[in-house]
Amino acid sequence: MDTKRKKESPDSPESTPSAMFPDEVLERVLSLVESHKDRSSLSLVCKDWYHAERWSRTRVFIANCYSVSPEIVARRFPKIKSVTLKGKPRFSDFNLVPENWGADVHSWLVVFASKYPFLEELRLKRMTISDESLEFLALNFPNFKGLSLLSCDGFSTDGLAAIAKHCKNLTELDIQENGIDDRSGGWLSCFPENFTSLEVLNFANLNSDVTFDALERLVARCKSLKVLKVNQNISLEQLKKLLVCAPQLMELGTGSFLQELTPTQCSNIEIAFRNCKNLHSLSGLWEATALYLPVVFPVSVNLTFLNLSYAALQGDDLAELLAHCQHLRRLWVLDTVGDLGLEAVGSSCPLLEELRVFPDDPFDDEVNHGVTEAGFIAVSNGCRKLHYVLYFCRKMTNAAVTTVVKNCPDFTHFRLCIMTPGQPDYKKNEPMDEAFGAVVRTCKKLQRLSISGLLTDLTFEYIGMYAKNLETLSVAFAGSSDWGMECVLRGCPKLRKLEIRDCPFGNAALLSGLEKYESMRSLWMSACNVTMNGCRLLAREMPRLNVEVMKEDESDEMQADKVYVYRSVAGPRRDAPPSVRTL
Repeated sequence: MDTKRKKESPDSPESTPSAMFPDEVLERVLSLVESHKDRSSLSLVCKDWYHAERWSRTRVFIANCYSVSPEIVARRFPKIKSVTLKGKPRFSDFNLVPENWGADVHSWLVVFASKYPFLEELRLKRMTISDESLEFLALNFPNFKGLSLLSCDGFSTDGLAAIAKHCKNLTELDIQENGIDDRSGGWLSCFPENFTSLEVLNFANLNSDVTFDALERLVARCKSLKVLKVNQNISLEQLKKLLVCAPQLMELGTGSFLQELTPTQCSNIEIAFRNCKNLHSLSGLWEATALYLPVVFPVSVNLTFLNLSYAALQGDDLAELLAHCQHLRRLWVLDTVGDLGLEAVGSSCPLLEELRVFPDDPFDDEVNHGVTEAGFIAVSNGCRKLHYVLYFCRKMTNAAVTTVVKNCPDFTHFRLCIMTPGQPDYKKNEPMDEAFGAVVRTCKKLQRLSISGLLTDLTFEYIGMYAKNLETLSVAFAGSSDWGMECVLRGCPKLRKLEIRDCPFGNAALLSGLEKYESMRSLWMSACNVTMNGCRLLAREMPRLNVEVMKEDESDEMQADKVYVYRSVAGPRRDAPPSVRTL
């Protein structure tokens, strides 16, 4: 950067904030700011801060890969070493986005290879990345260190083999919840025998057997390994060998607990866990039962995060485990723990800040299974620091939710998923409006809200009236008329992401956001009452927005089945498949 760049006049408001700082000092100061939101705000202060932020930024976060082009990013930030890139809309997790929708990362990699040959980290979420792209990545970035793929697709274990073979300085390989073609576990053998730099290895969601000898040698060589998450094909006996090789681990994802062990084997595994003095995060525990849970008791006292979303524990088993977990901050469980298990959470985990309760079988319609409002209340009674909840249940009451938020008023994320669409308060047979009214009235810090159950427009009036810090709202099977969505768009000044499915909202609701959408990240609407004419009008009135329509029935020219609206400085995308119409 030219440090002799001419300054603006001291009287100019564009230069006053940094007039007394040399460029080198200003860039050094700005480099200490890590939040991408804060950095973006700083870049708007004046021209000097804009340029200093531009040259000092080494990390970039792109929440929508179509909101900007890789060429624009490269022109704006010349020294990027780490890129986080998100692709498909979140509802792709529910198979609502057409196959081959887009979000292929390869065009980004081609630009990065010429502009950022010093790239070190790539973190992708809901992107498509092929084996050819992974090999291209491995061969064109000699300093590459970290790859994280979350909910991505298009690749196989052959692509992982290319990363293992060619990335000599790799410190992180994190593969989570991906649609991967799992051909074999031999890819672990592709790490060179002199490779020692790995710090994070996560292949928990792969299905095939891995070459355990290669894994054991790799773990033994990498003395800086801090995070290891293996798949369910790793037995307890094999896990013990890995723990002996890496007692320095801080995060561990175990394999299967379904194994017959002798008392001596149990004792040896328990000793291996006890030697892991730094372990604070534990996940996996596939098919764990009360028989072998005690092997993890020695490390439980230091755990701050426990992920049991793969372990269908019963309530009494969870209670026995949590009795050893007094310092837990985050807990993920299946609803098999029942209200009894959640009562144990309330009594054993006073420091808990985040709770996620997932359905073991979301297609089981038996309302007497899983968790109820009683468990929810029990958690809130004992965990007053709770500020993040994701709670899947089959029935709920207004009074229970009101009690929960009264006990825990600092919620920033409140995601209540009543799995039966349109389910009312099951005790009073009333809409769940007052429940979510209590949430938005009480929780002034609320940033993310997911609503469910029988809801009228009154819920949306409450949201527009009280949820002034809300950034993300997810809605399904709710509302009475367009008025509900209009209330939200008019009343939530910080709204950035609005996700709606199976609601009675139509063109009037869609067009009520004309003044809002450019300040938002995206709008998703599916199975609503929006028409093609309404979408065309939106696109005509707001030319800087990309308005995409995905149609299920091409013969129906009236209905817009799925609508995705987002701001973009790159214009309409060029890779949309025939099933996606860009208006």
